[in-house]
Parts: sequence; C-alpha cells; structure tokens
Amino acid sequence: MSSDEQAKGSARQEALNYHEFPKPGKLEIRATKPMTTGRDLSNAYSPGVADACLEIEKNPADATRYTAKGNLVAVISNGTAVLGLGNIGAQASKPVMEGKAVLFKKFANIDCFDIEVNEPDPVKLAELVIRLEPTFGAVNLEDIKAPDCFLVERLCRERMNIPVFHDDQHGTAIVAAAAAFNALIVAKKKIEEIQVVALGAGAAGIACLKMLKVMGVRDENILMLDSKGVVHKSRNDLSPEKAEFAKDTPKRSIEDAMKGADLFLGVSGPGLLTSEMVGLMAKDPIIFALANPTPEIMPDEARKAAPGALIATGRSDFPNQVNNVLCFPFIFRGALDVGATEINDEMKLACVEAIAGLARATTSAEVGQAYRGERLTFGPDYLIPKPFDPRLLPTIAYAVAKAAIESGVARKKIDLAAYRESLKAQVFRSSMIMRSVFEAAKTSQRRIIFAEGEDERILRTAQAMSEETEDTPILIGRPEVIEHRIEREGLTIRAGRDFELVNPENDPRYKEYWESYHAIMRRRGVSPDLARAIMRTNSTAIAAVAVHRGDAHSMICGTFGEYRWHLNYIEQVLANDELHPVGSMSLIILDQGPLFVADTHIHIEPSGEQLADTIEAAARHVRRFGVVPKVGLCSGSQFGNLDSRSGRAMRAALAILDQRQVDFEYEGEMHTDAALDPDLRERLMPNGRLTGKANVLVYANTDAAGATRNILKSVAGGLEVGPILMGMGNRAHIVTPSITVRGLLNIAALAGSEVSSYG
Repeated sequence: MSSDEQAKGSARQEALNYHEFPKPGKLEIRATKPMTTGRDLSNAYSPGVADACLEIEKNPADATRYTAKGNLVAVISNGTAVLGLGNIGAQASKPVMEGKAVLFKKFANIDCFDIEVNEPDPVKLAELVIRLEPTFGAVNLEDIKAPDCFLVERLCRERMNIPVFHDDQHGTAIVAAAAAFNALIVAKKKIEEIQVVALGAGAAGIACLKMLKVMGVRDENILMLDSKGVVHKSRNDLSPEKAEFAKDTPKRSIEDAMKGADLFLGVSGPGLLTSEMVGLMAKDPIIFALANPTPEIMPDEARKAAPGALIATGRSDFPNQVNNVLCFPFIFRGALDVGATEINDEMKLACVEAIAGLARATTSAEVGQAYRGERLTFGPDYLIPKPFDPRLLPTIAYAVAKAAIESGVARKKIDLAAYRESLKAQVFRSSMIMRSVFEAAKTSQRRIIFAEGEDERILRTAQAMSEETEDTPILIGRPEVIEHRIEREGLTIRAGRDFELVNPENDPRYKEYWESYHAIMRRRGVSPDLARAIMRTNSTAIAAVAVHRGDAHSMICGTFGEYRWHLNYIEQVLANDELHPVGSMSLIILDQGPLFVADTHIHIEPSGEQLADTIEAAARHVRRFGVVPKVGLCSGSQFGNLDSRSGRAMRAALAILDQRQVDFEYEGEMHTDAALDPDLRERLMPNGRLTGKANVLVYANTDAAGATRNILKSVAGGLEVGPILMGMGNRAHIVTPSITVRGLLNIAALAGSEVSSYG
C-alpha cells in the first residue's frame, strides 16, 4: 500500500471514528427548562402544558412565543443529489444532514431537526414538507436533484407561510455572487459589461446566474453550457429552467463560448476546463471553478495561461473558498428573528452585499488568530471572508433582517440597533457587559501607550482602536519591525496617522526620559548609566515614564513576562501617596452571568486592611460595568468555625468595612459555595447582610483567587476581562501572556475611561 493510500485510509478511519464515538451521530436533544421537581413536571407537561396549547389555539403566532418553533429549522432531503456522491438515498444522506444541522447550531445558534425522506417524487415530497409547517420556523431543502429541486421549492414557497430555502441553489449563488462582486472591483470591470460563461446547468449553476442577473449582469451577456454543449434556442431538450438562459447563437462548444469571456462560472465536474480554454478569455479573467472536491481547473493550471486571473474554488486549501456556510446560517438567523414569511430577492441581495463588504473591511483579530499565516487583506487572494469570521453573524443577520422589514415580509417589529448589539453579544461574549465601558471610552480622547508594541496582538488592538474608539494608541517598538508585521498581517494602520511610535533605539525624547527615570530612582540605587540602559531596553519602564511625564494617560503591559516584574516598574515610577496598587481583579463572563474575582496578583497574603481596600476598589470598578456589587469575603473559615489565617484576615476586613460604612453589600468570612448559594448561606447564617448571589469573590490570598480565576476559565469556559489593576487611578494595567486581542481591546476601553473616575 502506498503512502497516499495509507493516508487516505487513516483519514477515512478518523472520519468514521468521529461519527461513531463517543456516541453515534453529531446531534442530541437537550431540555432548556429545569426538570427536577414535581412542579417542573406539571408545568412542562400535564396540566401546565394545556395553558400554552390553548394560547396557541387562540393565536397561532404565539407558537413562537411558547415553543421552540421560532428557532427551529428543518433540514430536509431525499438523498437524490448528495454532495459529490450522487443519488445515494435518504438514509445514506443522514450524516450530511446532521452535519448541516451542526453548522446551523455552531454558526448561528439555530436548532435543527434533520429529516431524511424516502420519496423520489418531487410533488409528493413537496406535499410532505408542506404538512410539516406547524413544527418549524423555516425549512432548508438539501441535496435534491435538479430539476426536481426547482419544483419542490416552488410548491413549498407557494403554499407555506415560512421561509423555504434550497441551499444548494441559493446558498452557493449568494456566496459566489459576493465573490464576483469583489472580484470585479479588483479587476476593475463593470458588471453590466462583463461576458459570463457558466459550465453546469444544475440547481447551483442556474441559481448563480439568476443572482448575477439580479446584481446587474445583462442576460444577453450570459452563455450557459450543459453536458451537451452551449444551451441555445435551437435545442428541443431544455427544461424550463435551462430555456430561460438559451441564446440565439452559433456558438456550440466551450471553446467557442470562452472567447473573450470575463467570468467563468463552473459548477460541473473535475478537469473540464483547460489552460488553453483559459487562454481564450479576456485579460485578467475571473475563474470560479467550484466543482468539489476537484475543481474544473486547478488554480496553478489556470494561472499558466492567465497570470492575472482571479480564482475561486470550493476547496478550503485554496484562497477564496466559495462555501455555503458563509451564508445559510446567517440568512436563516435574520429571517427567523423577524418572523419572515419567505426569503426574497431583497434579503438575498442584502446577504451578498454584507458578505462582500466584510472582505473589504479590515480582517478581525479573531479571524487572524484562526487563520494564522494567511494574508487576509482584500485583493486577489481574499475576495470573500473566512467561515470562522465572527463578524458574519452580526453583519449578515442584521442586513437580512433589515431587508425583510423593508421589503414587507417580516411579521415581527424589532429595534434594529438593539438587534445588532444582541447579535454581537452572541459572538463576543464580553460585548454586552463591556458596552457601558466602550460608551464611556468614546466620550474621551485618551492616549494609551502599549509597552510591547511589536506584538501582533497589540497591532491588531491598535487597528481596532482606530476603528472603534477616539483613543490614540502609542506603541513602543522598532519602526521597521512594526511596519513589517503590519504589512504581514494585512493591517491598514500607519504610524503618524493611526498611532504614535516610541522607538527605544532612537527616539528624540530619549535624554528627557532617562533623566526623568534617574530623577525618580537616583536614591534607590539607579545610576545615570543604568537609567540610560533601562530607557533603551525596558519597554515597561519606558511606558511608565511616558505616563509619569504626561505623554500618555495610561499604559498597558504584560503580553509577555511575569506579572510582578512589570508591577515593579509601575510601582517605581507611578506609585505615590495617592496612587498605589491595591489589588488585581478579573471579570469572568460565564453563561450564568458575570463573576468578579480578586485579588489575583498583587498581595500574596493580604492583611485585613489590604483586603478592605481591595474590596472597596473592587466595588468601584464593578460599577463601571453597570453591575451592582455584591461581595463575598471567601476563606477557608466559614462564619468563625475555623481559626485560620485566612479567616482572621477576612474577619478583620469585615470589621474595617463596617467602620467605613461602605455603600454596597458584603458578607463573610465564608466558603465560595455559600457566597454563590443564598439558600445554603441562609441555613448557615440566617439574616445575613448579603442578599442573593455574590457577584464579587474576594479571597484571602492570591493562590485561592488565582486558582478560582483559572478554573472558571479552563473548566467552566469563562471568558476573562482583565486582570484590572486597581488603585492606580486607571494609569496602568498589567495583562497576562494568554490575553487575546479582544481581551486587549477590552482593557484598552477600560484604560480609555477618565482617570479620576476609578481607583
């Protein structure tokens, strides 16, 4: 057996294992309501369920209010045209339909039932689908052969009052149209002037051509070919769908058709386009070879004949993959959320424009992380976004919902601005809780200096800041390194325009900076020579001096190195009688809501007074997020049952807070479960001073706080915002090496708030 055969065998077994283990299939059903008590049972089923049934009987639209219908899509197939496998039957198509359902859930949080039907007759299949309308909010028809698919969809659309969408047609058409739209921009060609040749007259090919016509391609400029050659008016074997594109032309072969063509659209089979045929096309042709898994022509072969060709395929291992997943989850999301009765041309066109627009915008940080090593800048090799671009959901679903409302097919009235924010919150879990912070940052124009300015994450953060805030990023780093990495990552920011630069090797302020540092440290063992050396090599110290001198309002450091090493220079340069590090707090965003944890980094074994200061600072910072602080003082002791060091420290902190008469709820000392479980706490300590669950957990040492923070992130899937350095008047923040670009942007927004607001 050859190495290629061994590799294919291994890949095949891996795929089979994926489907079989640890339990067969890719889907399961889970309850969304509690089912732990008799009361739960009576509400879920008899007798409580009758109330919901009667409400829906009175008003059928309430089905989306009391059941899952409004977020439930049917993926339906009869298995007559499955991927590249052909007519393999309904049951053999089930893995594909399950896979489609998984994509709906992953990318748009839409629930699906996959339904495989043993019915080759298109009219009978349509009748079956129509009868399912009470169950679903929308229907996705899948892998039904042409021309049957056209009839099934038409009958369903005519008689159903929910969206019916044949993804093989319209999904492919929308993504291909978005790629074509951008390719024409790159090629500097006008859509109304281009000549189009389509090889393949099945569902996808016909839908693509219809979409191109909607966008502005002239009908007389389109030539379609099927397995018998050019579709012309002298033929008497054409289906109604093919006849729509038949031309009165003497051209018969693909070679005839390709002469002078600007755009080749291939949805046919492998190897049907040769480099000689490409050579017949117009200058800088657009070639969409979408046959899968082997395209009509491989990109390298096409470029032999046309080096300037713009090429898209259906494969993920080449640039510009025309992948339906860029469309179908999000167009359904928008349609469901406004209760659309159909997916019309206006909604499809809005989807095209949204997809195309994303590729022309700066690539998001999350996409850069998911596709490291790829140059994702709009141009010949980046005409459409990547499937894991998190902007797809908020951008496309919003555009589709808006188009549905404006075209009159939406049954629900929604606040579109609020809807867009809710979509962002589904993708960026920190979006909702960070909104007030970002709004505060927008009202100020602050200068934020980043110590590790050469880090790719910092560069992407600077890009995002230039697009989303009024703050000015200042980057410490070598100009040539920063410029090279900006170019490599496909970013658009430029020094002097979008950010300022501090070059530690050659900055005109160097003398002023080392003298400032020496003045601060001269009686702490720092000589002029050492001050000069530190201001050449230590970016954290440079950032701190910049803030000290007023050249920046706030500094951010810590993307590499140990936390307390950075803290040392911040304390040296920026701490004074009024400002000093009080504690470090992390916001952990969980499915159940936000939870704040302190002190994670500053005081290893804090005293009672240090704990009280940390708790007060934590309460102030929690309010920045629009959250009312409820503080749990956590320790190994529970309400005095153990004479431990942590218990004594927490009792001392409690007494100090009582003396200070602070304006927030707090309670302790107690175990973490008591802080989070009001019923347990009431049994242990009736009539305590804390109501409900604690949302701020303060620990008596950094080991406990750090462990809690890391467990919540690693095991509970929590998303961290922070750590937030408290007590420094917002002049400095130290992040950790694991921080993401989104995390850096969140910290930058926090640093973008007014200095005097928070300690």
